[in-house]
Amino acid sequence: MNPGFLVDQTRPTGWKGAGWRYHAYSFYLRQRYGGRVQRISLDGGMSCPNVDGQVGLGGCIFCDNRSFSPSRRGPESSIPAQLEAGIRRLRARFGCERFVAYLQPSSNTYGDVARLREIYDQAISHPQVVGLAIGTRPDCVPEPVLDLLTEFAERTCLSVEFGLQTIHEQSLTWLQRGHDYGDFLRAVECSRGRGYRIGAHVILGIPGETGEDMQATARELARLDLDSVKIHNLYAVRNTPLEALVQRGEVRFMERPEFVCVAADFIESLSPRMVIERVGGSAPPEFLIEPTWCRDKAGLQAALRAELVRRDSWQGRHWRS
Repeated sequence: MNPGFLVDQTRPTGWKGAGWRYHAYSFYLRQRYGGRVQRISLDGGMSCPNVDGQVGLGGCIFCDNRSFSPSRRGPESSIPAQLEAGIRRLRARFGCERFVAYLQPSSNTYGDVARLREIYDQAISHPQVVGLAIGTRPDCVPEPVLDLLTEFAERTCLSVEFGLQTIHEQSLTWLQRGHDYGDFLRAVECSRGRGYRIGAHVILGIPGETGEDMQATARELARLDLDSVKIHNLYAVRNTPLEALVQRGEVRFMERPEFVCVAADFIESLSPRMVIERVGGSAPPEFLIEPTWCRDKAGLQAALRAELVRRDSWQGRHWRS
């Protein structure tokens, strides 16, 4: 059994009985570890094939790593130094003593295997780190990297999060992702049975997508029986191609009530086993352009819970196994 894993990894127990309307990440961590656990964002200095020219130049239409990763906004420092600083900060704020090391900005399976091993080793070396989460692209997991991930899944509780955003090819093209849905399916299939948890990032509110389109993405994630999902609203930050579209009036963002309804629909179609790690995205005020409502994370979470209560609904209500 991998370190930190629950005895029963097939179905969650207790989240609905405890009064939750969806299987929140905080609840999952408390159930797994018996207390509060916080993530520490780490910058391994990785690049991305959609930036360095292998796939594309300039990155995705919405992407500035500094806007969504606090580890990339600070001064450059080693992984051990980032861990120590993060532990001090989060211990003082939350009083917790256990942490998940999260390699967040850029594509953290993209690079030389020896260098990746060194970074992963450093990330799990601290005695208070109980798990490792790796964010990456679905086109960045060749066989040698998959073998490396398997190795680390035997050493710690490992989660690999693939940036999907949507299953629809037209939307992936608009987002300038540089990969297609088939790449995601291959990454998931090649990851099966390797001992690590498999997650996906999705964006709701992509221009041109209908409510049914977003529901189709939810149903597909449920069909794939992934372990976790992060749900983001589309938002624009400075110095990105999306900013230019906003300035020309070519993009409309959902208002918060609209997003809450769409997110509730999305959650109703997910498997109840799937952990929901996030229900909205935002950026610091010096980066964020629109929509400004997404900066109120607590308010958004409360509004989503209230909508599910209003519907007398919950995660998985419309899920079919």
